[in-house]
Amino acid sequence: MAELTRLAKKLTKEGRNFASIATLMPDGSPQVSITWIDSDEKYLIINTAEGRVKTYNMRRNPRVALTIVNSENPYQQVMIRGRVVEMTHEGADKHIDSLAKKYLGVDKYPHRTPGEQRVIAKIIPDHIFTTGDE
Repeated sequence: MAELTRLAKKLTKEGRNFASIATLMPDGSPQVSITWIDSDEKYLIINTAEGRVKTYNMRRNPRVALTIVNSENPYQQVMIRGRVVEMTHEGADKHIDSLAKKYLGVDKYPHRTPGEQRVIAKIIPDHIFTTGDE
């Protein structure tokens, strides 16, 4: 396990910085999605929905890779290899609303589909590499 760096915490907590997350398909090929990102002191946190490819992939194989790019300085990046250690529905609706506030400036996530079930994935970093660190 690697500790989240100062830059990783900054890029996940401040501004509207998107993450690219790579998961593994059943045949081992990579699948990449752009996602909103959050963190706490230990984990990178993403919020997705049941039925999506990345959700299926993370449950089947927890290994992931992420790149987070500073939207104001694209030469400042964090690249992470890690593992999904928890997937939960608990608090997922509240969490997507907090991400909607951060990324869209609205109180409620506006892109819900009927019957959608949100899920939080917590990712523990195993390896972190940064460029343009402060």
